[in-house]
Amino acid sequence: MFQTRFHGRGGQGVVTAAELLSLAAFGQGRHSQALPSFGSERTGAPVIAYCRIDDRTIRAHDPVTAPDAVVVQDPTLLHIPGVLDDVAVDGVVLVNSSRSPSELALDGLALRVVTVPASDLARGRLGRPLPNTCLLGALAGLTGAVELTSLQRAMRQRFEGEAGELNALLAADGFELVVDCREGVRRAQAG
Repeated sequence: MFQTRFHGRGGQGVVTAAELLSLAAFGQGRHSQALPSFGSERTGAPVIAYCRIDDRTIRAHDPVTAPDAVVVQDPTLLHIPGVLDDVAVDGVVLVNSSRSPSELALDGLALRVVTVPASDLARGRLGRPLPNTCLLGALAGLTGAVELTSLQRAMRQRFEGEAGELNALLAADGFELVVDCREGVRRAQAG
């Protein structure tokens, strides 16, 4: 089973990211679930969402406590207790940032940390700093949990017209940035 935990703030599309990942996996004929977890429903409040993907029926419906991947959509949340807890030994931490893991004081972790300037890329494509779809593309590129084409199909279904196309392109941007990370590159860079 592949398990992902998403951390971000209200308004960044954290819950939508988990749902899109789940839909992409389902579109590939796999079992999947997305679970949101948030307190106050206001813009800027911390939000957590979870996604599980498996080839068999998923019986667990509790929060993901030992993720294979953690996606941090707002780097200001990185040093909050619990955000980086219990990531699988061979797991990955994907951070929305134009800064390197060492600049974020994450280079001492015994985890694979990859940064992607998702908000910057989203601002260029969408005119708004919504990092979720770019980070989903990067997650697909890093882990192979779902195919990029499945993610793009889910985005086109979720968002109508031009918004669907732009988010699908943004996912491809994230995917392309991290393809080299499968071979051990510590940081994805635009350019």
